[in-house]
Amino acid sequence: MERLQKILANAGVASRRASAEVIKEGRVTVDGKVILEPGAKFDCSACEIRVDGKAVNAHDKKIYIMLNKPKGYISTVCDPRGRRTILDLVSPMGTRLFPVGRLDRDTEGLLLLTNDGHATHVLTHPRFRIYKTYLAVVNGVPDEDRLNLLRNGVRLPSGHISSPAAVRLITASGNCALVEIKIGEGRKRQVREMFDSIGHPVQSLTRTHLGELDIGDLKVGSWRHLTAAEEDWIRKVAARSGEGVGSCKRTS
Repeated sequence: MERLQKILANAGVASRRASAEVIKEGRVTVDGKVILEPGAKFDCSACEIRVDGKAVNAHDKKIYIMLNKPKGYISTVCDPRGRRTILDLVSPMGTRLFPVGRLDRDTEGLLLLTNDGHATHVLTHPRFRIYKTYLAVVNGVPDEDRLNLLRNGVRLPSGHISSPAAVRLITASGNCALVEIKIGEGRKRQVREMFDSIGHPVQSLTRTHLGELDIGDLKVGSWRHLTAAEEDWIRKVAARSGEGVGSCKRTS
């Protein structure tokens, strides 16, 4: 038995949070009955689930794509303002893909796209501590005292105190420096705000790793399917979460 919002996410309808909103809007039926509770549990092998009247296939093959996102693209599947999105860079896959987390418009690098809602949840939720690694070119050359502030956590404009980060200075040249930073959370524009807080604003930012996934020599603007070993890593991470993909007969 699985929660309805999780079933929809696993089927590639939307992320888990967005699936909950779809349910609350009354757009989902199970065996012809509108369900408004995202947490209602079903056995999807024993019932028919529809979204906006269209049947949901909870057993679609899971797809995982690594994209080296360029600047100028937004990390969403569509944009009402007509801006370029990450899906403009990827060939149609015959199923709805959504990004695992976000990279802001001015940030390049590794972005995973998938129709696996459970994997998306595990790879993005802070409690699972999947580290994201970035290379940041910053103004000035931060000394160890400044870098230690990032290692210990800094207060962001939202009032949130960032979790401790792994940080190292790679090179310094003139009035700028290349810094590697690893974080286990992913709030909007977090890395940029962290460097702002220590007085070294980011000039350019590239994400190079998501957990064990490595952008390697994938060219900016290009994409590829994950290798079998990379997919195995995702499955192992998802299994360790204790929330493995299951199946939809309702339970009370």
